[in-house]
Amino acid sequence: MPMIRLTVPSGSLTEEGRRTVQRDLAAVLLRWEGAPDTTFFRAQAWSYLVELPEGAQTTAEDEAPRFLVDVTVPQGALSERRKAGLVQDATKTVLAASGLSEADVLRVWVLVHEQPDGTWGAGGSVIRHADLVALAQGQKGQQADA
Repeated sequence: MPMIRLTVPSGSLTEEGRRTVQRDLAAVLLRWEGAPDTTFFRAQAWSYLVELPEGAQTTAEDEAPRFLVDVTVPQGALSERRKAGLVQDATKTVLAASGLSEADVLRVWVLVHEQPDGTWGAGGSVIRHADLVALAQGQKGQQADA
């Protein structure tokens, strides 16, 4: 089950971006994980927006806003190609939500954290990557039958 956390300086997102960025990032993550577009998987893609107070983020050079996207997925859920696509699309999503352009691409960092198999729990049980793959395949099959 994927989880994504976007940390931003307060006031750095557009009004529309603030309303939509969490769902947009969750959709990007699910797409790159190859999860089926079902109610169940969308409900498991948790997305957090952390807004830092004014002055809580800066660099040694300037005070232009920077954005941190932390992605946590089960180990093995993303190939190198999928990680690259996720990083690219998450970056574009954050730039759009903040009203910035491709010229500001270095203001967005995406960190992919892979949770080792057997260390993720949900619903009172340990969830293994193989369990998620089987569940996703079953739900993809149900989509094809519908």
